[in-house]
Amino acid sequence: MHKLLAVACALVALALPAAGSAACGAPGGWERWKHIGERMISPEGRVIDHSDDRLITTSEGQSYALFFALVDNDRALFRRLARWTEKNLAGGDFTSNLPSWLWGRRPSGEWGVLDENSAADSDLWIAYSLLEAGRLWQERSYTVLGTLLLQRMALEEAADPPGLGPVLLPGAQGFVHEGRWKLNPSYLPPQLASRAAAVLPGSPWDALASGAYRFLTGSAPKGLAPDWISWTSKGFESLAEDENVGSYDAIRVYLWVGMLDDQAPRAAELKRHFKALRAHLSADGTPPEKIDVHRGVAQGEGPPGFSAALLPLFSGEPEAGALRARLEGAAGRDMGYYNQMLTLFGEGWDQGRYRFGADGRLIPRWETCQ
Repeated sequence: MHKLLAVACALVALALPAAGSAACGAPGGWERWKHIGERMISPEGRVIDHSDDRLITTSEGQSYALFFALVDNDRALFRRLARWTEKNLAGGDFTSNLPSWLWGRRPSGEWGVLDENSAADSDLWIAYSLLEAGRLWQERSYTVLGTLLLQRMALEEAADPPGLGPVLLPGAQGFVHEGRWKLNPSYLPPQLASRAAAVLPGSPWDALASGAYRFLTGSAPKGLAPDWISWTSKGFESLAEDENVGSYDAIRVYLWVGMLDDQAPRAAELKRHFKALRAHLSADGTPPEKIDVHRGVAQGEGPPGFSAALLPLFSGEPEAGALRARLEGAAGRDMGYYNQMLTLFGEGWDQGRYRFGADGRLIPRWETCQ
């Protein structure tokens, strides 16, 4: 088995495009990530959103930074990020508390948690990054923390709506109403769910992973992902304005699907389904900022981060060149926190800095390159 895995990793390495010799093993080789990290991450390991007067930190920002630090093989930064997140967002204990999603400066001038509710997508990325750091760096403490966080998520953030099956709620509180479950399709990357199911077989993660295809396609029958969607006794329904539109949340659905390994369960079907967005791309690689997912009516120009997010889905196709060109045209511009995160995900994948295996495992370039 170990020999087969080694061969598979070697084949993946050959398939990855060159990302520069500095990316091979030594941390700090990812220039865009280094530049963003220097401006946004404090010495203690806090990701700061400077666009908000409260200088907020979100569990999402921490979770993405943990993943990028792992991709860059930066153990020291990963440790600082993990420690700050556990201490300040999880009450000092990942094993007992889900991370609060929002931290920053209070009206009194003091610093602390601003909203104690959790954000399930961030929790999943934190757990996944801890698990993969434990495996790749052989740090058992990370593996234990990631496993226990997945178990707590299954207890507090999973639900089983009648007729749908287990789903990941957007957070521990506020998303279940009488006969209605408000859901966010971008909160369940299929590859992360598959990895969680492999780590905790027999747990709710099995059903969450196996149900990801139905959830993603069922909530986007025309291949256009919504930001939010409701499940009721009638099935998927758009019961609020944000459930008719696909925009800043939905763009991540195309990103996660595009990064699926070709051998992952139903990957080809998912990619084909969501390439419906192709009809709404402009010739210069600009996706719409918003799209009515039922009528197919597009509005506005999506920021450069949207173009980056679509690079994996349209990899190897004519649209990829225009998407890359638009991203290059935005080089040097301050795109803000969220767009820079999307750019790191999409461009990093496009440059071959990482891949996901068919089973959801992270394959960073530094693990396989010479």
